[in-house]
Amino acid sequence: MTASLAPQAPMADPAPLLLAVNNIEVVYNDIILVLRGLSLEVPEGRIVALLGANGAGKSTTLKAISGLLKTEDGEVTRGTITYDGEEITGRDPGEIVRKGIFQVMEGRRIIQDMTVAENLRLGAHTRTDRGQIDADIDMVYGYFPRLKERTGLAGYLSGGEQQMLAIGRALMAKPRLILMDEPSMGLSPLLVKEVFGIIRKLNEELGITILLVEQNARMALKAAAFGYIMENGKVVLDGPADDLINNEDVKEFYLGGGDGHRRSFKNLKSFKRRKRWL
Repeated sequence: MTASLAPQAPMADPAPLLLAVNNIEVVYNDIILVLRGLSLEVPEGRIVALLGANGAGKSTTLKAISGLLKTEDGEVTRGTITYDGEEITGRDPGEIVRKGIFQVMEGRRIIQDMTVAENLRLGAHTRTDRGQIDADIDMVYGYFPRLKERTGLAGYLSGGEQQMLAIGRALMAKPRLILMDEPSMGLSPLLVKEVFGIIRKLNEELGITILLVEQNARMALKAAAFGYIMENGKVVLDGPADDLINNEDVKEFYLGGGDGHRRSFKNLKSFKRRKRWL
């Protein structure tokens, strides 16, 4: 018998709560409702995975947190977002970065006609401790030695190197919380493994909290302590990452496994009704 996919109360975590998204709704262009009462929590120093199919609302969730909805005519119309005990709902993106939140956008979004070093310096543009920037660039090169060897324009980097540069640029902002949007997108399996190894290393060695949006559910849950699964703009399942990995329904629909029995379309419809996904 499989576990229910109804959202659970988040498991108690001894780490203090860094981010809380409380029952938010997001509307685009004043008419398109994308998030429908979404709530999640991210304890400090943890990796939390946010999973779901295309169109579930994962990227919109990150943009609501980082303040980037305004650039796409989106708005949080209900609920609150609290970071380190302070409400940041609707704040300016630059202010949110200065508070310690940095989003690594889907598709890397590096500046292709700038060098690697120039891209890294761009990540530090909100900082006031200018004398520390060169040392922090060296720190980034320590985590991504391949980038130090690349002296040309960033547009000539491979996809994996561009993803490393995007993460390195985030580190230059000295964040407490990094929002990562699909870091495995477009990468080979070997590079995906390498990038996720770096994500875990940054969390363990620098103590950076990470909210990780991914479609590669298996890799994300292996890296994370806790996970949320979204469908149609709301959370339909949450729990410790190990529990989600071993959940038969999650195996069937997200991990490409299951109990070995292929489910019929009739059962699929029943499954969706039971989980309130439709």
